Amino acid sequence: MSTPHYKKVRKHLSDNCPVLKPVIDRVGPCTLVPKGDDPFTLLVRCVIGQQISTKAADSIYGKLLSHLSTPTVPLAKLSKFTEAKYQACGISGPKQRTLRAVIDHVKANPKLLPSIPNLEDDAIREQLVAIKGIGPWTVDMLLIFGISRPDVWPVGDYGIKVAVKNLFNLRKLPDAKKLIKIAKPWEPYRSVASWYLWRSLDLADQDTHR
Repeated sequence: MSTPHYKKVRKHLSDNCPVLKPVIDRVGPCTLVPKGDDPFTLLVRCVIGQQISTKAADSIYGKLLSHLSTPTVPLAKLSKFTEAKYQACGISGPKQRTLRAVIDHVKANPKLLPSIPNLEDDAIREQLVAIKGIGPWTVDMLLIFGISRPDVWPVGDYGIKVAVKNLFNLRKLPDAKKLIKIAKPWEPYRSVASWYLWRSLDLADQDTHR
Protein backbone atom coordinates (compact mmCIF):
# COMPACT_ATOMS: atom_id res chain seq x y z
CA MET A 1 0.00 0.00 0.00
CA SER A 2 1.30 3.41 -0.93
CA THR A 3 2.10 6.30 1.40
CA PRO A 4 -0.82 8.42 0.12
CA HIS A 5 -3.12 5.49 0.85
CA TYR A 6 -1.74 5.14 4.37
CA LYS A 7 -2.30 8.86 4.98
CA LYS A 8 -5.96 8.31 4.13
CA VAL A 9 -6.11 5.26 6.39
CA ARG A 10 -4.45 7.05 9.31
CA LYS A 11 -6.97 9.89 9.03
CA HIS A 12 -9.86 7.41 8.95
CA LEU A 13 -8.59 5.58 12.04
CA SER A 14 -7.76 8.78 13.94
CA ASP A 15 -11.10 10.42 13.12
CA ASN A 16 -13.09 7.34 14.09
CA CYS A 17 -11.23 6.27 17.20
CA PRO A 18 -9.99 8.74 19.86
CA VAL A 19 -8.34 5.83 21.68
CA LEU A 20 -6.17 4.83 18.71
CA LYS A 21 -5.39 8.39 17.63
CA PRO A 22 -2.66 9.08 20.26
CA VAL A 23 -0.92 5.85 19.27
CA ILE A 24 -1.02 6.82 15.60
CA ASP A 25 0.26 10.32 16.40
CA ARG A 26 3.14 8.95 18.45
CA VAL A 27 4.14 6.08 16.12
CA GLY A 28 3.85 8.09 12.91
CA PRO A 29 3.51 6.73 9.37
CA CYS A 30 2.63 3.08 8.90
CA THR A 31 5.47 1.06 7.39
CA LEU A 32 3.50 -2.12 6.76
CA VAL A 33 4.58 -3.56 3.41
CA PRO A 34 4.05 -6.98 1.82
CA LYS A 35 6.93 -9.44 2.15
CA GLY A 36 7.04 -9.87 -1.61
CA ASP A 37 7.73 -13.61 -1.46
CA ASP A 38 5.91 -16.34 -3.36
CA PRO A 39 2.85 -17.85 -1.59
CA PHE A 40 4.66 -21.04 -0.53
CA THR A 41 7.52 -19.11 1.06
CA LEU A 42 5.02 -16.82 2.80
CA LEU A 43 3.16 -19.78 4.22
CA VAL A 44 6.38 -21.36 5.48
CA ARG A 45 7.33 -18.07 7.18
CA CYS A 46 3.92 -17.88 8.85
CA VAL A 47 4.21 -21.45 10.15
CA ILE A 48 7.66 -20.71 11.56
CA GLY A 49 6.24 -17.62 13.28
CA GLN A 50 3.52 -19.52 15.16
CA GLN A 51 3.60 -18.83 18.92
CA ILE A 52 7.08 -17.27 19.00
CA SER A 53 8.44 -13.73 18.88
CA THR A 54 9.17 -11.96 15.61
CA LYS A 55 12.87 -11.89 16.48
CA ALA A 56 12.98 -15.65 17.09
CA ALA A 57 10.99 -16.35 13.92
CA ASP A 58 13.34 -14.21 11.83
CA SER A 59 16.35 -16.04 13.26
CA ILE A 60 14.90 -19.47 12.47
CA TYR A 61 13.81 -18.40 9.00
CA GLY A 62 17.30 -17.04 8.33
CA LYS A 63 18.83 -20.39 9.34
CA LEU A 64 16.39 -22.17 7.03
CA LEU A 65 17.38 -20.03 4.05
CA SER A 66 21.03 -20.60 4.89
CA HIS A 67 20.53 -24.37 4.81
CA LEU A 68 18.58 -24.11 1.56
CA SER A 69 21.13 -21.70 0.02
CA THR A 70 18.25 -19.82 -1.62
CA PRO A 71 16.58 -16.40 -1.10
CA THR A 72 13.14 -18.04 -0.85
CA VAL A 73 11.84 -21.52 0.08
CA PRO A 74 11.53 -23.86 -2.92
CA LEU A 75 8.94 -26.60 -2.44
CA ALA A 76 11.17 -29.21 -4.07
CA LYS A 77 14.10 -28.52 -1.74
CA LEU A 78 12.04 -28.34 1.45
CA SER A 79 10.36 -31.63 0.50
CA LYS A 80 13.75 -33.33 0.89
CA PHE A 81 14.49 -31.88 4.32
CA THR A 82 15.25 -34.43 7.02
CA GLU A 83 14.30 -34.13 10.67
CA ALA A 84 17.94 -33.39 11.46
CA LYS A 85 17.99 -30.47 9.02
CA TYR A 86 14.79 -29.06 10.47
CA GLN A 87 16.25 -29.33 13.98
CA ALA A 88 19.45 -27.62 12.85
CA CYS A 89 17.31 -24.63 11.83
CA GLY A 90 15.53 -24.61 15.18
CA ILE A 91 12.19 -25.77 13.78
CA SER A 92 10.22 -27.71 16.40
CA GLY A 93 8.62 -31.11 15.91
CA PRO A 94 5.05 -29.78 15.68
CA LYS A 95 6.10 -27.18 13.10
CA GLN A 96 7.96 -29.84 11.13
CA ARG A 97 4.73 -31.84 10.95
CA THR A 98 2.81 -28.74 9.89
CA LEU A 99 5.34 -27.96 7.15
CA ARG A 100 5.14 -31.54 5.88
CA ALA A 101 1.34 -31.25 5.86
CA VAL A 102 1.68 -27.99 3.88
CA ILE A 103 4.00 -29.67 1.39
CA ASP A 104 1.65 -32.65 0.94
CA HIS A 105 -1.39 -30.40 0.54
CA VAL A 106 0.30 -28.11 -1.97
CA LYS A 107 1.51 -31.08 -4.01
CA ALA A 108 -2.01 -32.53 -4.02
CA ASN A 109 -3.54 -29.14 -4.92
CA PRO A 110 -1.04 -27.49 -7.32
CA LYS A 111 -3.42 -24.67 -8.25
CA LEU A 112 -4.01 -23.58 -4.64
CA LEU A 113 -1.09 -21.26 -3.89
CA PRO A 114 -0.89 -19.57 -7.32
CA SER A 115 -4.58 -18.68 -6.93
CA ILE A 116 -4.20 -17.02 -3.51
CA PRO A 117 -3.62 -13.43 -4.73
CA ASN A 118 -6.91 -13.60 -6.64
CA LEU A 119 -9.04 -15.13 -3.88
CA GLU A 120 -11.19 -13.31 -1.33
CA ASP A 121 -9.98 -13.39 2.29
CA ASP A 122 -12.62 -15.90 3.43
CA ALA A 123 -11.85 -18.20 0.51
CA ILE A 124 -8.15 -18.16 1.42
CA ARG A 125 -9.02 -19.00 5.02
CA GLU A 126 -11.24 -21.89 3.97
CA GLN A 127 -8.54 -23.33 1.72
CA LEU A 128 -5.62 -23.02 4.14
CA VAL A 129 -7.21 -24.05 7.44
CA ALA A 130 -7.92 -27.39 5.77
CA ILE A 131 -4.20 -28.08 6.22
CA LYS A 132 -3.41 -29.74 9.55
CA GLY A 133 -1.54 -27.30 11.77
CA ILE A 134 -2.75 -24.20 9.93
CA GLY A 135 -5.22 -22.18 11.98
CA PRO A 136 -6.90 -18.79 11.64
CA TRP A 137 -3.92 -16.92 13.17
CA THR A 138 -1.49 -18.28 10.60
CA VAL A 139 -3.81 -17.30 7.77
CA ASP A 140 -4.33 -13.84 9.24
CA MET A 141 -0.56 -13.26 9.35
CA LEU A 142 -0.25 -14.32 5.72
CA LEU A 143 -3.09 -11.99 4.73
CA ILE A 144 -1.63 -8.99 6.62
CA PHE A 145 2.10 -9.36 6.16
CA GLY A 146 2.24 -11.54 3.08
CA ILE A 147 -0.26 -10.06 0.66
CA SER A 148 -1.33 -6.83 2.40
CA ARG A 149 -5.06 -7.42 2.64
CA PRO A 150 -6.44 -4.20 4.19
CA ASP A 151 -9.21 -5.38 6.51
CA VAL A 152 -7.89 -8.37 8.45
CA TRP A 153 -8.65 -8.49 12.17
CA PRO A 154 -6.61 -11.22 13.97
CA VAL A 155 -8.85 -11.80 16.97
CA GLY A 156 -6.78 -14.82 18.01
CA ASP A 157 -3.54 -12.87 18.38
CA TYR A 158 -2.39 -12.52 21.97
CA GLY A 159 -0.58 -9.23 21.33
CA ILE A 160 -3.74 -7.71 19.86
CA LYS A 161 -5.73 -8.77 22.92
CA VAL A 162 -3.16 -7.25 25.28
CA ALA A 163 -2.97 -4.01 23.31
CA VAL A 164 -6.76 -3.61 23.25
CA LYS A 165 -6.99 -4.40 26.98
CA ASN A 166 -4.37 -1.76 27.75
CA LEU A 167 -5.67 0.98 25.48
CA PHE A 168 -9.34 0.53 26.35
CA ASN A 169 -8.71 -0.03 30.08
CA LEU A 170 -10.47 -3.39 30.13
CA ARG A 171 -10.44 -5.57 33.26
CA LYS A 172 -9.51 -8.73 31.34
CA LEU A 173 -8.35 -9.80 27.89
CA PRO A 174 -11.18 -9.33 25.39
CA ASP A 175 -12.75 -12.30 23.63
CA ALA A 176 -13.38 -12.41 19.88
CA LYS A 177 -16.88 -10.93 20.18
CA LYS A 178 -15.60 -7.95 22.17
CA LEU A 179 -12.71 -7.42 19.76
CA ILE A 180 -14.99 -7.42 16.73
CA LYS A 181 -17.24 -4.82 18.38
CA ILE A 182 -14.32 -2.57 19.37
CA ALA A 183 -12.80 -2.75 15.87
CA LYS A 184 -16.00 -1.84 14.04
CA PRO A 185 -15.01 1.86 13.62
CA TRP A 186 -11.71 0.79 12.05
CA GLU A 187 -13.29 -1.00 9.10
CA PRO A 188 -12.25 -1.36 6.30
CA TYR A 189 -8.68 -0.84 7.53
CA ARG A 190 -8.35 -3.21 10.46
CA SER A 191 -5.01 -4.57 9.20
CA VAL A 192 -3.41 -1.15 9.66
CA ALA A 193 -5.18 -0.73 13.00
CA SER A 194 -3.65 -4.06 14.03
CA TRP A 195 -0.21 -2.81 13.04
CA TYR A 196 -0.63 0.24 15.26
CA LEU A 197 -1.87 -1.93 18.13
CA TRP A 198 1.30 -4.04 17.91
CA ARG A 199 3.36 -0.85 17.86
CA SER A 200 1.51 0.33 20.99
CA LEU A 201 3.03 -2.64 22.82
CA ASP A 202 6.49 -1.44 21.77
CA LEU A 203 5.66 2.03 23.09
CA ALA A 204 4.46 0.57 26.39
CA ASP A 205 7.69 -1.40 26.68
CA GLN A 206 9.75 1.71 25.98
CA ASP A 207 7.83 3.68 28.59
CA THR A 208 8.38 0.92 31.17
CA HIS A 209 12.15 0.99 30.69
CA ARG A 210 12.57 4.75 30.87
